Amino acid sequence: MTPITSLDQLLSSLRSEPRRKVAVAAGHDPNTIQAAARAVAEGIAEITLVGDGQRIAELCREHGLDIAAFTIVDEPDVLAAGVRTRDMVRDGDADVLMKGLIATSDYMKTILDKERGLLPPGAVLSHVSVFELPAFTARHGKLLIVGDVAIIPRPDLAAKKQILRYCLDAAHSFGIERPRAALIAATEKVSPRMRATVEARAIADAAAVEFPDAVVDGPLALDVAISPEACAIKGLESPVGGAADVLVFPNIESGNVFYKACTLLANGRLAAAVVGTTAPCVLTSRADSEESKLLSIALGCRLVR
Repeated sequence: MTPITSLDQLLSSLRSEPRRKVAVAAGHDPNTIQAAARAVAEGIAEITLVGDGQRIAELCREHGLDIAAFTIVDEPDVLAAGVRTRDMVRDGDADVLMKGLIATSDYMKTILDKERGLLPPGAVLSHVSVFELPAFTARHGKLLIVGDVAIIPRPDLAAKKQILRYCLDAAHSFGIERPRAALIAATEKVSPRMRATVEARAIADAAAVEFPDAVVDGPLALDVAISPEACAIKGLESPVGGAADVLVFPNIESGNVFYKACTLLANGRLAAAVVGTTAPCVLTSRADSEESKLLSIALGCRLVR
């Protein structure tokens, strides 16, 4: 597979593959419906909207959408809609779960339900983002795959390894045969006073055995992870330095600041999905744009195994 190097290529790559089935929880949300309609028109997904059928029909009329493009399951109760979509995925009737006009806390509760949820025993729930950043893409000709910016506040060593695994799996799904992964910290020097550096080194030291399908190094500061010039100036020799495909952040604060800086200050485009579950789960904000939701649907479809 030729590596996918832009989010537009992500969309086009799915057109030649079987359409995945996406179930939208409380799908009576304007941006979500418009993104879902584009996903159908692009030929990348079949969409089932589970939600207030009357409101869905009204939104389709308001935005000039063909309601026949969707399968509609009329369930006005938001919580019940969340459960029904979750069960569709769990029972194999859908490949991807997507959040519509349901509160994030309620959406996550359906996913994490101990009896009927989508998180296997012992698995770690996490989040993968794929960024297209104009300056980075112009320089390196590729995307950046990042974790975790949204789910795990302070991952321990075992959780960081799982986050890395999810990011590497995403990279492989994008056609990157041997992705380079940088374990991000504030410095390249290991200090017992900085937990992020100690754990990054521990993961990097074990990577040849635990992650033989990738090149992993850390701790690495962000500049040397993506800038060959920074590596040269600092005299840093690293198999990942200046060429990272994957960034793993040490905590949610650093990851979330990176995420928001990229989207708000750097004109970045992104796709994102919750992972670790038996099926990809698209978790977007109600304020997210139609395009962001479309790209996240595409990522969810790409990550289906």
